[in-house]
Amino acid sequence: MTDPVLSLKDVRLTLQGNAGPVAILRGISLDVHRGETLGLVGPSGSGKSSLLMLMGGLERATAGSVQALGHDLTALDEDALARFRRTRMGVVFQSFHLIPTMTALENVATPLELAGHRDAFARAAEALDGVGLSARRDHYPAQMSGGEQQRVALARATAPRPAILLADEPTGNLDGANGQTIMDLLFGLRDRHGTTLVLVTHAPELAARCGRVVPLRDGRIDTEDRQRRAAS
Repeated sequence: MTDPVLSLKDVRLTLQGNAGPVAILRGISLDVHRGETLGLVGPSGSGKSSLLMLMGGLERATAGSVQALGHDLTALDEDALARFRRTRMGVVFQSFHLIPTMTALENVATPLELAGHRDAFARAAEALDGVGLSARRDHYPAQMSGGEQQRVALARATAPRPAILLADEPTGNLDGANGQTIMDLLFGLRDRHGTTLVLVTHAPELAARCGRVVPLRDGRIDTEDRQRRAAS
């Protein structure tokens, strides 16, 4: 088997709360391979989103190591992490994080411009076409539905054709039809470009489409739940 594109070794995350230190992640070791679709599931507060943030270098581990595409994310400073994400990794959040004063096209093109792509607007237009929003490219976020805004966020994350795409509850704020559209777009990206997908989700139908599901509980991989899933 090829080397993993993501490799976490005994990752721990402790944050300071009002009552003292709070252990969020308690020793996670996990490898994710190229082209894999991985679903992170578990109850609220189990550490799913925190684990995804560590994978993207958006949160720093208290202990352990996080390797992504051969880079030790725990050793990179914030500027280097931002450059790495800009070219190699896409991130989609449950809240869309679109810039309200920019059109859909500008929202998608801006990260490409920052990455130095001279054809940023052409690539942004292609990405919006890929999520079915060619007719909305000149609209602002407030002029679009929640499903349309999520598709713009997905176009923005995927326009650079990242090797890894991390998505935190990508269908969480959407109705059934829009959620299905986003799921199809995510897995279509994997099929077309071999992108590795890591998805945090509470949606059983989204988890069911993943090639592997990792259940979390209390900041650890839930080995008992994993064994039950393997046996079912």
